[in-house]
Amino acid sequence: MPQYEYINESDDEVLVLLRPMSQSDDKVADPEGRGRVFTRKLSVFGVTGTKSPSSSTAHVHVGGCCPCGKPQSACGNQ
Repeated sequence: MPQYEYINESDDEVLVLLRPMSQSDDKVADPEGRGRVFTRKLSVFGVTGTKSPSSSTAHVHVGGCCPCGKPQSACGNQ
């Protein structure tokens, strides 16, 4: 199930909820019962990579397999 972040703009409190995609924009009840309004925020994450000496673009390894399709141990762009 996807994880969504919701923010209260007045105090910048962020809630993280697991919800089905069909409920991602449904209203969020204030967990403290103070009537605050939470709206879904855009969640972002960062990815870093290493540059190959023969390449000017980043080559990122994810998990146990390289995006080029080869196992990470067999890829020459480590």
